[in-house]
Amino acid sequence: MIWYVLLLGLTLGGFTGYLYLRLERKLMIKVDTGLQVGAAQLLLYLDPGDRPTFQTSPNQRRLAARLSQLGFAARIVTPEGQVVSGFGRYQDVPLWMPSGSGYQTLVADGPDWRLISQPILREGRTVGWLQMTQSLEVLEDIARDLPTEIVLNLPLILLVAGLGGLFLSNRALRPIRHITQTAQSITAGDLTQRINYQGAADEVGELAVTFDQMLNRLQAGFEREQRFTSDAAHELRTPLAIIKARISLMLSRSRTSAEYKKTLHDLEQEVDRLIRLSNGLLLLARLDQRRLPVAFTPIDLSNLLEILVQQVQPLAAAQQIELVNDLSPELWIQGDPDHCTSLFLNLLDNSIKYTPEAGQIRIWSGDRQLNLKHHVQICVSNTGVGIDPQHLPHLFERFYRTDTARSQGHHGAGLGLAIAYEITRLHGGTLSAESKPDQETKFTVTFPRWDGFQKCPVMS
Repeated sequence: MIWYVLLLGLTLGGFTGYLYLRLERKLMIKVDTGLQVGAAQLLLYLDPGDRPTFQTSPNQRRLAARLSQLGFAARIVTPEGQVVSGFGRYQDVPLWMPSGSGYQTLVADGPDWRLISQPILREGRTVGWLQMTQSLEVLEDIARDLPTEIVLNLPLILLVAGLGGLFLSNRALRPIRHITQTAQSITAGDLTQRINYQGAADEVGELAVTFDQMLNRLQAGFEREQRFTSDAAHELRTPLAIIKARISLMLSRSRTSAEYKKTLHDLEQEVDRLIRLSNGLLLLARLDQRRLPVAFTPIDLSNLLEILVQQVQPLAAAQQIELVNDLSPELWIQGDPDHCTSLFLNLLDNSIKYTPEAGQIRIWSGDRQLNLKHHVQICVSNTGVGIDPQHLPHLFERFYRTDTARSQGHHGAGLGLAIAYEITRLHGGTLSAESKPDQETKFTVTFPRWDGFQKCPVMS
């Protein structure tokens, strides 16, 4: 507010000074123009004799009276300096003999006078001078009073402007103070505070809305991390508890060799489960930190997926599941072959888990009308009970498992789809899920198509 008042004071001071100088010049020009017009009119009412004087006609008297009312005075001066005739207050004007036509400012004991001199010519010689004058008293009053008015009124203007600026700044910065107080009251244990700005949609309003959106993202991130920690602890606790219980049971009394062998076999399965879980967590951590080694090369997904389909074909056949490969050729992308293999193996493994006997898994290359030119789209669908709509937005969250998955006794940790999602993002693509309950579930992977000139994608 102080800077605003100082800047306003400098601006008004400079502007009023400029206006004062311009006004003084404009008024002087206006006076000169009036003198010139009046002198031109009076030249028409001079006697034609060698000793010029004003005519005594009614028109001349009316013109002289009108000019006198307007504050003008006029006189005729001989070349010897003698005043022949005149009207108005010409006696108050100091005598001045010009050397040529033009304007002159005469200084007197009273107000100054502005004068124009016009030669009176007879047969090519000057027989006298017509001098038209006007008092500069009004201009002197303006020149004297205007700076005083400016000096006296400028502080009042700055005071009003300062109070108005203080009011407006307080009003404008009130949401920012609210933002500051809200930010100071936020802790890791309470992220529910919000600005809830209700004012105008200006820059401060945009800041408040952006701050609330940031808090929403932070709260969602903290809640996600809390769920992740809780789920990770739960997933680790179960196999560890099983291992601990089996070891304690075996140590409670002597066992046969067959019993020891069977227990060790069961413990090996639980250890494998822990290894898979820890590997999945490590992979996700590296993806989050962008520390995962990646070697992008051109990949023909049609060939890669054909190999993967052949690998999982025995698993599908063991459950009497039909596996249909309907991929188009030449599906080129820029990617890491190992990570792309992990991505599609997770999708195929997930489809095999949740497809009932005599069901069908189909993999095909999407809608060609949409992605033939710029994108490659791979769809993996399976028949079965499907997924409830409320679960679809959370499918790619870590450790998230639907109630159906838990009730069917599947022992996955809920990391497969999360890993697939992060690998897709790593390749600059998208992964989405659709489901029709009791009919079909479909996962769609979309990658930028490789045309031989694109650079490697960068994880967003």
